[in-house]
Amino acid sequence: MPKLKPGTIVPDPAEDKRIHTGIAADPDTCDLATVQPQHLKRVGRPKNPAPKVQVTIRYDSDILEAFQASGPGWQTRMNSALRDWLETHRS
Repeated sequence: MPKLKPGTIVPDPAEDKRIHTGIAADPDTCDLATVQPQHLKRVGRPKNPAPKVQVTIRYDSDILEAFQASGPGWQTRMNSALRDWLETHRS
């Protein structure tokens, strides 16, 4: 048996049996050892078709300070400013 942290409450055998009986009776219980992964439903945020790319870049300090001074969301606003620039400068 693994070493337990102090204060951990361990059920006695009778209570443990009641817990496992309740789990077995629950229709929503799923034994992951018997389920094929392709049948499991993916949860969480859907994959972004155009994910962001992390890069390291250097900006002049006054440019960076101006965007950061505008508060939370400054990176999104910087991204929008660069996108606007692209729209007016594409050949």
